[in-house]
Amino acid sequence: MKPWLSNYTEGVPEFIDISEFDSIVDVLEQTVARFADRPAYSNMGKTLSYRDLDRLSTQFGAYLKHELGLQAGDRMAIMMPNLLQYPVVLFGALRAGLTVVNTNPLYTARELKHQLNDSGAVAVLALENFAATLEKVLPETGVKHVLLTALGDSLDFPKRQITNFVVRKVKKLVPAHGIGTATWFNDALAKGQRHSLAKAELDHNSLAFLQYTGGTTGLAKGAMLSHGNIVANMQQSSAWVGTAIEPGQEVIITALPLYHIFALTSNCLVYMKFGAHNHLITNPRDMDGFVDELAKIPFTTLTGVNTLFNSLLNHPRFSDLNFSTLKVTLGGGMAVQRAVAERWKEVTGCPLVEAYGLTETSPGACINPVHMQEYNGYIGLPISSTEAVIKDEDGNDLPPGESGELCIKGPQVMQGYWQRPEETAKVMTDDGYLRTGDMAVMTEDGFFKIVDRKKDMILVSGFNVYPNEIEDVVAAHPGVVEVAAIGQPDEKSGEVVKICVVKKDPELTEKALRDYCKEHLTGYKVPRVVVFMDELPKTNVGKILRRELRDNQ
Repeated sequence: MKPWLSNYTEGVPEFIDISEFDSIVDVLEQTVARFADRPAYSNMGKTLSYRDLDRLSTQFGAYLKHELGLQAGDRMAIMMPNLLQYPVVLFGALRAGLTVVNTNPLYTARELKHQLNDSGAVAVLALENFAATLEKVLPETGVKHVLLTALGDSLDFPKRQITNFVVRKVKKLVPAHGIGTATWFNDALAKGQRHSLAKAELDHNSLAFLQYTGGTTGLAKGAMLSHGNIVANMQQSSAWVGTAIEPGQEVIITALPLYHIFALTSNCLVYMKFGAHNHLITNPRDMDGFVDELAKIPFTTLTGVNTLFNSLLNHPRFSDLNFSTLKVTLGGGMAVQRAVAERWKEVTGCPLVEAYGLTETSPGACINPVHMQEYNGYIGLPISSTEAVIKDEDGNDLPPGESGELCIKGPQVMQGYWQRPEETAKVMTDDGYLRTGDMAVMTEDGFFKIVDRKKDMILVSGFNVYPNEIEDVVAAHPGVVEVAAIGQPDEKSGEVVKICVVKKDPELTEKALRDYCKEHLTGYKVPRVVVFMDELPKTNVGKILRRELRDNQ
């Protein structure tokens, strides 16, 4: 047994049983049998029970199989934000044996064309708000079947008609498009109702998702995540958080988009396994509306990224909410900053537990014990059935305390990159570990700490400077909302540290920030360049785009 198990995670098994379920569909069916009449998903005032989800996803799966004639293994893209339609389409496609290609609805035409062609998608369901972008690329793709849905399509009469009218005619959020041959979501459900749906023959090797990654650093690649990978991560994550939650009683807030691997696995799938009530937030960037929603819901779990938590904490009404039911706050997707974590605990009374993973690990790899009460600056311990090591450039394992590349091995590690064996070979070691690209250290008792991404490291006169450390210090300044640290070319030292800052205090000066940094950082780490900005560029999930800041210097 690993020595940390008894010390930090009482009740968490060292290994999980991946053989308990053959597929994600098996997990869904067990949940439906156990929690049929419990609320499953809510959005815009409408709630679907697990019985509703079972019925509707079966209808949609039957439509795909019998009306469109799609075969097991065919790829289907889903292109929409968090709406009730999402889990219906997702589970319907999986029940039909299809491979789901989650697609960012804010993709440009270029990005969308690449993903549809690279994945070989034969069908796509998109929110009509994004149909104009889809129309631009359709003739240059292999997509044969297009389905559309409107924002209010899962709502009841007359709210459905009113919502869709306002979105289309009043707010004018649906650009004109010429996709005239598409099938509408509700029509697909009606047609699917005419057919029965035999259970697809799925096993651990069946491909569940092509989950695209790397789009912020270059050409996006499809990580092949099998049903076995996802079931393993569901089992691993369930074992880890299961000591803190009660099946059939949890209420989770899903503000991160379901097309992102973090929300897909942790919120949509893991909490589905527990029979939780999942509240889908369609537009978390509308912070006033988001806080209004939180005020109505006795939520027990909230997941997010550091920027989301920071934005909530800076909202004037957030601290007035009732946090008495909140048991688990899970942060991932990017580094959690100490200043944000400590303030979160102060405001909500609930610790912000940092977790770590990648698209390539389905995504969970390390999580801090959920019962830890204070932020520790670590990404946690390897979850059940997972090995994590630190390797040097030559692939040798490094001892505790030495910095190197974090490498992960476990049943949740992807099958490889879709149709890119060379890229797969670059990230897999000879002994079966996934190279994460993250620089990290391990403590004597098995905790891991991310130092930074390899590509983001700043080299100042031969010294390694890690942006996370700089950002952690600057973010703790009371006059700062958020910050990004990058390297700026310099003739003398190769690079110097540059920080891009969004102010909270309008009187904050460059000198004041530099003086503050001098108190907390050694000389070569102190930012030489300070730039104030109205906002920092981010992905739709909320990750700060350091690359874009570097490119625009």
